[in-house]
Amino acid sequence: MQFSDFSSPAFFDNPYPLYEKIRAAGPILQVAPNMFVTGRFEIIDAVLRDSRMGKSYLQSVAARYGADATAQPVFQSLSRTLLMMNPPAHTRLRALLMKTFNARGIEKLTAIVEATTHELLERVGSRAEFDLVSDYAFPLPVQIICRLLDVPVADAIALGGAASQLAAAFDLAPLDETGLRAADEGALMLERYFHGVIEQRRAQPGDDLISAMLSVEDEGSRLTDEEVVSNAVLLFFAGHETTSNMIGNMMLALFRHPQQMEALKGDPKLLPRAIAECMRYDNSVQLLARTALEDVTLGDASLARGSVVFLLIGSANRDPAAFPAPDTLDFARGANTPSLSFGAGIHYCLGARLAALELDVAMRSLLARFPEIRPVDLDGLVWHRRNNLRGVTSLRVHTR
Repeated sequence: MQFSDFSSPAFFDNPYPLYEKIRAAGPILQVAPNMFVTGRFEIIDAVLRDSRMGKSYLQSVAARYGADATAQPVFQSLSRTLLMMNPPAHTRLRALLMKTFNARGIEKLTAIVEATTHELLERVGSRAEFDLVSDYAFPLPVQIICRLLDVPVADAIALGGAASQLAAAFDLAPLDETGLRAADEGALMLERYFHGVIEQRRAQPGDDLISAMLSVEDEGSRLTDEEVVSNAVLLFFAGHETTSNMIGNMMLALFRHPQQMEALKGDPKLLPRAIAECMRYDNSVQLLARTALEDVTLGDASLARGSVVFLLIGSANRDPAAFPAPDTLDFARGANTPSLSFGAGIHYCLGARLAALELDVAMRSLLARFPEIRPVDLDGLVWHRRNNLRGVTSLRVHTR
């Protein structure tokens, strides 16, 4: 097993055969010195909840790119986000960000999500054919996060492109020089942009997440400007591609399982179950990573302090030890299916509530507006060349 196994065209098109081999080969497999992968649900679930397994982001960067690379803008930017921190720094920052999110009640979030969804579907109008990705799934979450941050929706395309460049740095396989340069440019562009937004909000606070981050306080602690910028960037890219790709993946799963599609159309109350099952079946987030903060024994495997373990979430969600007939899309599993689609433990997805709301409104509205929706072609799909995030670049559909 080596990094190149996760960057082949066959893997990008369909990673599940490789995941099956990885699960069968053992609980934890080595891919490089002090670097391992695991695809088993039981182990990944345990690692995500184990306080001895934390974050050492720059160490994993050094292992893949060399020590000098840790100074590059994209890696420095990501290292300052909540996503890459351990307690107590993580505990403090998450408490502040949770207060920020909770300040916007579910009613406010729902109103923004529904209004944005309606606008995008109105633009599609009565067209007989459109691209579900570029016309709907891609702009929907990016416009929602723009509205939550109160930045111009007109900036969404540029910001979304920069977020995509930055997010590529999460890939398990190292980026080439061109990809790394693009990731640096994306990180710098987003940081410059949000530093400018902070200056505006200090002069004129509003009813938005950035204003809330600047004012929120928890037991006398407040966010610094750098923390606000880094986590505004995190909110932007984490809430952008994950949801847009999941909308596409869910529609593909339904197109390929027409009986489930018809069942969902016939009973919209099935939607929460359908979303949970589609996220288990083919989630947009495929990969997480943890570092052993001390010597750790996981099952029969011993990990030395500093070992980095890449957790194949996509594999865990298809593990037959956790799910009967895991390669079958089955809405009977229920909305509380114990998948790892939003992670687990102290790093459980901060935006899970918003993501679930976006998926619910997006899918409910799309199927109600276009009950006869069907794919133009399922044979010529092009998947993103990413091993941490799964989705197609385009999905053309007929509406009637």
